[in-house]
Amino acid sequence: MSYLQSKVQSFNANLGNVAGKISNKRTVGAVAPPVKPAPSPTPSQTSETSRNDLKRKRPAPSDVVFSQPKDTGMGNEIGTQITYAIEFLKNKNTPQKLSDILSYLSLQTRDDAYKDLFRRIMIKHIKVNYKPSQGDAPSLFSFKPAHNIRSAESLLSHLQSQRTFEGLSVKELKDGWPEAEVEIDQLEAKGKLLVTRNMKDSHARMVWLDDPSLKFHIDEDFQSLWHKTKLPEATVLAAELESHGLQPANKTGLVKKPTKVQEKPKRKARAGGKTTNVHMAGVLKDYSHLKK
Repeated sequence: MSYLQSKVQSFNANLGNVAGKISNKRTVGAVAPPVKPAPSPTPSQTSETSRNDLKRKRPAPSDVVFSQPKDTGMGNEIGTQITYAIEFLKNKNTPQKLSDILSYLSLQTRDDAYKDLFRRIMIKHIKVNYKPSQGDAPSLFSFKPAHNIRSAESLLSHLQSQRTFEGLSVKELKDGWPEAEVEIDQLEAKGKLLVTRNMKDSHARMVWLDDPSLKFHIDEDFQSLWHKTKLPEATVLAAELESHGLQPANKTGLVKKPTKVQEKPKRKARAGGKTTNVHMAGVLKDYSHLKK
């Protein structure tokens, strides 16, 4: 018993020493600052925070304009310059050199690759006539209209050479001949052209070839007599024709046939069926002849 008591006492002594060391370490370490409790949000702050959280976040606006074509550099620029070049040739009645066209468009300072591409596009354009260089003469470009007509004589010659009596659009003529309408009015007054005009502004719309030899002079007395003759009223004329046994043109001689009313077919009785009451043949009576 003395041995066990000595062991218990030594254990208690060691336990006390260890507890003292632990308490000393805790007191020696830095003391953490007291944590202040967070202030409770006021009702206005709470509602404002929740309202901001519920707002939909919109994406940042982009600088891309989707309704406009993308800027691809030389492609769009050279296409625009070609359009200006065609308009320049259209306003000029004489062929132009490539250098003159580039100078008009302020493109003379561009590099050789750009000028070569511009030249190749102009050569293949459907609205451009290209004349290659011959000897010392440079290559020339001119506007190519729908019809190569630039004078009254060429217009009459073109209409006379047609195999069919086909008219020409004045709008297409003015594309390569701006003064076409003035010349057309003069040819119409001379009886060489037949002209249709717009109802709104009376401008010439289509032209056909006219032949003055087909026009005949009619005596004025005959014209006045013709216009003085009055036709009878339509009802009087119809009655007059019927009195002579003639059928007016506004009445058809077809007799309407009466429409036949289609009768609905009667439903036929279903033929035959398996008889199951053979054993009562002498008792039952047949009333099938009374069915309608």
